[in-house]
Parts: sequence; structure tokens; C-alpha cells
Amino acid sequence: MKRDIPSFLLYLFSFFLLWEWLRPIKQLTDTSNIGIFIAFLIVSFAASFFKIKAVWRLLLMVLYILFAINHLHYEEGFFNFNWLSSFITECADNVGLLLSRQWNDLSNEFRTLLFFILLGLMVYLINYWLLRQKRIFIFFFMTLIYITVLDTFTTYSAKTAIVRTVVAGFAVMGILTFYRIIQKEKVYYDAESIRKWMIPLSVMIVLSVLVGMAAPKAAPIWPDPVPYLTAKNDKAGTSSPKAGPHRIGYSTDDRALGGPFVGDNQAVFAYEGNGENYWKMETKDMYTGKGWISSGSTFTSFRKGDLVPIYSIPSEVERIKETARVILNGSYKFNYVMYPAGLTKILTIQPSSQNTNQFLVDGNNEKISFITREQQPVVPQVFTVEFERPKYKASELVKTTAFPAEMNRAYYEKYTMLPMNLPPRIKELAEEITKGKINWYDKAKAVEDYFDNNGFIYDQKNVAIPGEKDDYVDQFLFETKRGYCDNFSTSMAVLLRTIGIPTRWVKGYTGGEFQSYSDESTSKQFYEVTNNNAHSWVEVFLPNLGWIPFEPTIGFSNEMNINDDLEGDTAVGGQPMVPPSVKRPQKAEKDTVKTEKKSAQSGVMITFWNSVKGHWGRFLLVTLLLAGLTIIVYLIRGRWAPYGILLFYKFKKKDENIGSAYLILLIQLERYGLKRKENQTLRSYARYIDTFFSTREMTRLTARYEQYLYHQSLPKGTWKETHELWENLIKKTIA
Repeated sequence: MKRDIPSFLLYLFSFFLLWEWLRPIKQLTDTSNIGIFIAFLIVSFAASFFKIKAVWRLLLMVLYILFAINHLHYEEGFFNFNWLSSFITECADNVGLLLSRQWNDLSNEFRTLLFFILLGLMVYLINYWLLRQKRIFIFFFMTLIYITVLDTFTTYSAKTAIVRTVVAGFAVMGILTFYRIIQKEKVYYDAESIRKWMIPLSVMIVLSVLVGMAAPKAAPIWPDPVPYLTAKNDKAGTSSPKAGPHRIGYSTDDRALGGPFVGDNQAVFAYEGNGENYWKMETKDMYTGKGWISSGSTFTSFRKGDLVPIYSIPSEVERIKETARVILNGSYKFNYVMYPAGLTKILTIQPSSQNTNQFLVDGNNEKISFITREQQPVVPQVFTVEFERPKYKASELVKTTAFPAEMNRAYYEKYTMLPMNLPPRIKELAEEITKGKINWYDKAKAVEDYFDNNGFIYDQKNVAIPGEKDDYVDQFLFETKRGYCDNFSTSMAVLLRTIGIPTRWVKGYTGGEFQSYSDESTSKQFYEVTNNNAHSWVEVFLPNLGWIPFEPTIGFSNEMNINDDLEGDTAVGGQPMVPPSVKRPQKAEKDTVKTEKKSAQSGVMITFWNSVKGHWGRFLLVTLLLAGLTIIVYLIRGRWAPYGILLFYKFKKKDENIGSAYLILLIQLERYGLKRKENQTLRSYARYIDTFFSTREMTRLTARYEQYLYHQSLPKGTWKETHELWENLIKKTIA
């Protein structure tokens, strides 16, 4: 095979195919310095392309491997041969471990050597397929299988990898076909022959890729099998708890928290109400260092229509009475009632029984069960709950500064209890976070806000499982700083308990996804809640107000209705308002098109047509390339458009810019794939965006925008403060 342009492209694309095997390694394993291994592939392919003799090629590879191992694992210089004797001894020991199948005990140095040997074998096989067999379909097919399996069963995304692999694979197979024909027919070929083959091959590959990228993609016919193949169902009453991995969803056993979750979008229930609500299933009061348990049970029965014996809101607190209708999914496997905070009555239940429907409530953990007079659980299809949404006064929230004398001491100690072996640095951190705060509410808010700005990451996949001697909260706060709602909520509850503030851990569901308005004549909204909405949060006990909900998990928001009674009783954080429809700003001026004279148009067309006839081949190629480039630029507009938007608003100073900037952000988020649903309020959409990006920036930005939208006036300098929130969200759409 000659050392010409097609041969160079053949080796280049073969290198790209092999590179696709290395790309996922950095993301899916703890392997670092991938660049050294890529450079090894480049050196190997270059030696083969320039036809260096096998002996010198082998010597070059050995020297490179030794130099790389010295650079990665030894502090001595390469020419200080003490490291080499140590490495040879270590290799001999590791060979024994390898033969005895003690693979976990292999040293990192020996693992690196084995990886280099594997890469060398793969380069040899590719050279064999290229030079002798002139066929590479098997390797191409194996590469496709490799990246698609990783895309399906791991967090690796192979969207662009598929495109790169198809381009490189078809290019290599096309070039090899050319060489096979030349070899079989024993004909002479020159540069013109190569061009006649390569140009149609390039056009075919480009058009195939462009059509494949631009064509509409059908939705999956079958559900994702991965959750069912890799996850374990959490079942009530398991006797041997074990941390992760689990399928996401509500479960009753929380003795061993930690480990990854696998998503599950199966519907659990739907509800119709005046707005979005968190739905409680139970609370737990005893933290063990590994998870949560209930300290006891006190059962009380009540009937449909009776007041529910759960007294979490004192009668002095102002309330707004509401109702919600709950529709359970047919596969709902628990006989427990989900309910909003402030539950007062269960009004209706369908299908109704001839017997009077009864319920059983555990006063210790506030778990409500469906039962009948015969004490047999009956899970209904539909039931309606009445609840009261509290309206707290800001002056009342900040009253409690210490343990009040009138509070029951045993009750207080129950909700401030901690394990004897809790690491002391947790309390030290709590004292540091709440330094300067006087009352319990401000201290709780300080801890709640702590997780937003101190390097914590919301993640359901790469979540640590505490070791035998590890404390669940200590590991999260000081080592990993990565987890999901259980990590955040448990950590907040424990932090507050260390400084004497009573807390409890709450499990249930978030408000779900808005679906539609149930009736055009009413404001009732319909939401669907899936297993993905299973959630945990914290409630803090204030003696004068009862249990107050807090939401420490990044990207989630459980709004409270607070009246700032010190300044005119202005509502803050209340029910989401439905903003009026806002038309997108249109250009004030339109471009004008000048009309050319017919004679001038004819002259231009004649000149153009003569140029086309003289160079039709080049013109066709340029047209196809420009068309392909235009399509690619359009398809990846989500990557370059944000840079233009950021540059456009970089030098704008007026506060009025928040209006147009916010609307452009909505367009960019929709282009990114986060489309706002029909009739979805801006606040609900903002919470959805914050949940997706694990932040609270969209909610804060939306509050500023609504202030501008409804009042048309902003404090001076608002845009300067808001621009950073807006810019951060735009940048997230680039990732």
C-alpha cells in the first residue's frame, strides 16, 4: 500500500475508530491521563504508516510504555534505573496474582502495563485487517455495539459518538474497497482515479449523515429495559436492609440509606386541586447513623368525614381551606394515604363500601392506612381530602429563640435525639453555619441555604454507600457532597438537632408534573405524580406554630405562605400566579428589499448560468457542502446561539432589559429541549428548570421578571444583580 493521501486517511479514520473505545473510559472509570494512551495510539499508527521495521517499531513501543509508566507512577527520573528494577520485581509479583486470579490485588503500575499491551494488540489487529485482509467491517460493527451498549446501560451518551463512528467506519470501508478492487484487477491508478472514487464516497457519507441527523426520530416502541434489569424493587417489610442501588419510588424501609437510584416514570397517582402540593406519606424521628426508623407506634382509628387526629398546625395560625381529589394508579402497591400538610378530613372515597369506611393513623409517624370495619385494607380508586394551607406571620416565625418552658421535655428530646457516636465535626459545622442567628427559624433557613453555595451536587447515580464505620451524614457533608433528597434532608435534620432544634424526616412525593386545567370554567389544575417524584424533606418544630416544612435539596422548592406583617401584610411566596400571555417582542423595523430592473436581473442570470455550465462539477460540490454546512449550523444552533445572546446582552445596562432577556431565555430553554407545557405557570416552569439543572436560579429570576411584568418598575440596579442569574442559565444550555 502506497504512502499517499488515501492511505493516510485510512490510518487516520482507523485511529478515530479505535479512539471511540477510549472515550468512555475517563467518564465511566477512575482511569486518568487518557491523553498518554491516545498518544500511544498515534505513535503506533504513525510507525505503521511510515513502514518502520517491526524490530524498531517494537523497540519504540517498549520505550514509550516504560517512559509512560515512569511518568505516571514513579518519582525517580527515567534514566535512574532503580525504578526499573523495582517495576520488574513488581511485575513478577503481579503475574503470580494474575495466575491465582486475585485480580483486585493487582498494582496500578501492572494494570497500566496490561492496558498498553491491550492497546498494542488492537493496533496490530487493525494493521492486519488494513494491510492484509483489507476488511474492517467486524471491528466497525464491534465498535457500534460497544458504544450502543454503554449508552444503554451506563451514563455515557453516544449521540455524537454514533455519528463519528459511522463517518469513520464508512470512510475506512470505502477506501479499503477501492484498494481491494485495484489489487484484484491489478490495474494502475493515479491521482485522478483516486479523486473519482473519493469524491462520490465523501458525498455519500456527508449526505447520509446529514439526512440521518435531520430526519425525525421515532419515539421508543418499548420502555427502557434497564430499570427492570438492574434495579431492585423496594418492598415493605424486608428484614435485611441494604443500601443501593434501588429503583426510585416510595418505600417503607429507610434503615440503610445511600447508593444510586434508577429512574422510574411509572405513574403512582394524579390529583386535581387549586395548585401544586407536596404529598406526605409518613415521618420518622430516630436517626441511626445509617438511616431512619420510627421510635414507636400509637394507632388511632377515624372514619370518613371525621377530623383526622393529626395536629401539626396550631389553631392560632391563619389558614386557607382547600380540597383535592386524588386518583390512584391501578398498580399502586401500598395501602397508605398520601395527603398534603394540614390535612383535616377525608371527605369521599370511591368505590364506596356498604360498610362505613375507616382509617388507621399512627400518631407517631403520621402514616394513615386504608381499612374497613372488618380491619381489611381496601385501596380505593379515588378519594377526596380536605386540608388547610397555613399562612404564617413573619413576626411569629422568629419568636422561638430557645427551648420554651411550656414545651413537653420528652417530646423535645425525642426530636433532638442523635446517635452517641455522631462525629463531633457535624455539630461544629452547624454552629458555624448558624453563627450570628438568634431564633430557630433563621437558623433553620441558614442550614437550608447552606447547600446551595458550598459545592454540593444533586446526583442520583454516583452516590456513595456508607461503609461500616461511616456516618451517613458525615460522609455526605465532608467527603462526597454528592447525593439526592435523602442526603440533603437527613443532613439538614441532623445538623439542626446538634444545636438543639427539634426536627423530623418526612417522606412522600413532590407536586408532580402539571398536565392541564381540569375545567375551563374553574381554576382547578390536574397533576400527575410518578415514582420519579418520590421525595424526602425536613420539618422543624416551632412551639408556637407547629411543624414547619423546609426544602434543603438543590433544585426543589416547597413554598410557604408568609405574611410580612411588619410591613403592611404583603404576601410572600404564596400561590403561583398565572401570568397573562406575553407576546414576543417584534422588530420595530423590517428590512426593505429593493426591486431591480428586469434587464439587470436578466444580465445577472445569464452570467450566473454561464459560470455554472463551465464548472458544474465544482458548483455542485460547493452547493452540497454549503447546504450540508448550513444544515449542520442550524442543527447545532443550540451550541453557538447562546454565545451570541450572551455577547448581545453583555453591555446592556438598563433594568428594562430583564423583560426581553427573560423571553429570550425561555426560547433558548425550549431550543435546549426543556419545553414549557401549555397553560403551565411561569413559577411551575421555573421549578421544573431548577429541578433539571439542580439550582434555584430560575425561580429567583422568574420572581424578578414577574415583579417587572406586573409592576413595570424595578429598584435601580436590578438588572445588574439579575444578569448573573440569567447568564448562568444561558450557559447551562450550552453544556
